[in-house]
Amino acid sequence: MNIQNLTYLRWPLAAILAAVVVACASMGRPEGGPIDEDPPVFVKSNPAPGQLNVSSDRIIIEFNENIQVDDPLNKVVISPAQKTPAKVTGVGHRVTVMLQDSLRKNTTYTLDFTDAIKDLNEGNQLDGFALDFSTGAVLDSLSISGMVFAAENLEPAQSMLVGVHSNLADSALTTLPFDRITRTNQFGQFTIRNLKPGDYNIFAINDVNRDNKWDRSEDIAFYPVTVSPSASRVQVSDTLKTADGSADSIVMREMTAFAPNDILLTWFNENYKSQYMSKNERRQRHILNFEMGAPSDTLPSLRFVGGPFDGEDFTLRAVLEASATRDTLSYWIADSAVIALDSLHVAVTYLRTDTLDQLSWSTDTLNFSLRPAKKKDAKKKKEETKEEGPDSTEVAPKIELLSIKSSISSQAEVYSPIILEANEPIRSVRPDAFHLAIKEGKDTVWTDITPPAFTPAGPYDPRRLKATYTWKPGARYRLTADTLSIVGIYDHHIGNLDFEFSVRPIEEYGNITFNITGLDTIPAFAQLLNSQDAAVYTVPVVSGKADFVHVLPATYFARLVIDRNNNRKWDTGSVADSIQPEDVFYYPKKINLKKNWDIAQSWNLYETPVDLQKPNDIKKNKPKSKKGESDRSDEEDEDQYYDEFGNPAVDPDDPFGKRKKSNYNRTTNSNVSRNGLGSLR
Repeated sequence: MNIQNLTYLRWPLAAILAAVVVACASMGRPEGGPIDEDPPVFVKSNPAPGQLNVSSDRIIIEFNENIQVDDPLNKVVISPAQKTPAKVTGVGHRVTVMLQDSLRKNTTYTLDFTDAIKDLNEGNQLDGFALDFSTGAVLDSLSISGMVFAAENLEPAQSMLVGVHSNLADSALTTLPFDRITRTNQFGQFTIRNLKPGDYNIFAINDVNRDNKWDRSEDIAFYPVTVSPSASRVQVSDTLKTADGSADSIVMREMTAFAPNDILLTWFNENYKSQYMSKNERRQRHILNFEMGAPSDTLPSLRFVGGPFDGEDFTLRAVLEASATRDTLSYWIADSAVIALDSLHVAVTYLRTDTLDQLSWSTDTLNFSLRPAKKKDAKKKKEETKEEGPDSTEVAPKIELLSIKSSISSQAEVYSPIILEANEPIRSVRPDAFHLAIKEGKDTVWTDITPPAFTPAGPYDPRRLKATYTWKPGARYRLTADTLSIVGIYDHHIGNLDFEFSVRPIEEYGNITFNITGLDTIPAFAQLLNSQDAAVYTVPVVSGKADFVHVLPATYFARLVIDRNNNRKWDTGSVADSIQPEDVFYYPKKINLKKNWDIAQSWNLYETPVDLQKPNDIKKNKPKSKKGESDRSDEEDEDQYYDEFGNPAVDPDDPFGKRKKSNYNRTTNSNVSRNGLGSLR
């Protein structure tokens, strides 16, 4: 081989050698190797776990592999609470925590990482890792564990602050920081560690302003009774397997059990808002609009100030239209003499939140002014008249009609009411001016029948009329009305009302019945939910049954609300009055309803633990799947579905299927039934 050939070979050989060197230096795992599914393992720390008489504010923790700390500001919690957030960093195998506050004497510290620590490559979380030490000669060691859910929809509360007060005064919640704190993990679970013996009040809050205290606008959960943590030695069993897995044996060992470990907290928001007048305006000559800062059950009073109506009650010359919560008010002026005024001075007396956070009467005198329309000068008006022609004055003026919209278009459901909505408040309705006709089956001729009776849709809903009617499935209807059947407050009447619609045939519906056990005589209502966890149908529970009749075919989920005040809606709680929010239960299976099918299912409210009640399909706060692992919800949910025939997809005697049973279960015991989980299963 000559020198020239050796020169040509030199570059390929150099490239191969470089590739080998790079491959040897690579930190990644070889292709085809097993996926790392194990979380980091704690190796050592300084100070050591449980170390006494610690004086350093620098804590170093080492693990067996490279780690990362996810969102330390929100996930890493230090007890006692720090005024200045600690600096938490993760580099290589090491986590370093620098406390910014001075260490307290004779105090047990807990560094609770919840699920913040994960390995660098695969993101496997080390869930529930915590480190404790004491600045004195004693390490407090008791703990309280449990779960936090949203009261209204049983969503697991993720990264919610949970704390305890040894000061049992009601004022402690709003004036003092918590004694010990932690945060919930992605499952809504929590453990408050390193407690002293004693009695505690337990709370969970969405601490928006990070002051470790509750403000009335923040979400909150409270346990209805004080809790005394304890510890005891118990015997537990372990299963030992041989190396080849051919045999196993049961061994008993002793361990410390901490109680309580089954606290259930359900958070709510009091929906507190300061009451004030946020907006007032007169966009149109005939309407005064007001917006209030919060809902109210008390209407303001309005009086004229000055002018021809001085001192008179404004509301006697207007019609009120209000939202359901009465925080949006529209006063339609019915008197033409008042409408004609370009400027209105009105004294409004209403309830307003004062500096002591109490509602008190306040009066604002408001000026509603309108700019008068510009008058056309005589020359321009004369030119326009000339352009219109000599016969233009003989053209009849256009008659303004009352506009009406119907809630039913081309097809109605069997249970649908008719709602007619006008563009101004309605002054009068003539029932004898409405006509209804029907065509059934193969009929080609309309047959007159008794028309529906229209009444106002609500006490402060003056523009809408509502009528309920028993429609015949599959029939076709025609509703007509004379021009003077509906007249508005400005003397506008409707044109010819004439529209047709069909009613859905009965065979296109299905029916679902729940036979409910575990419910006492307290009123309750049940709801069918769509895939967005939104209520589609609502019915009362009567004699232990919830009957959903004439239901459109679809996939549904179900929820039940213990309706203590029987108002057909879920109500929140009150901290000041020690009122828990109304109980909510989810049916743990989804139901596929087909056309013309009847499905009946048994529903024991207390059979399924709370944390397993809400199906994964409609759960929004789902735990994150591990890297390389698909979302298990589809696999798990196969065990909780009913098919189109209403048959369970698994053995009905095993409602949990492949799912792991949980300790979290409501009890039926009086005042702790809302938040007590009851005995372990």
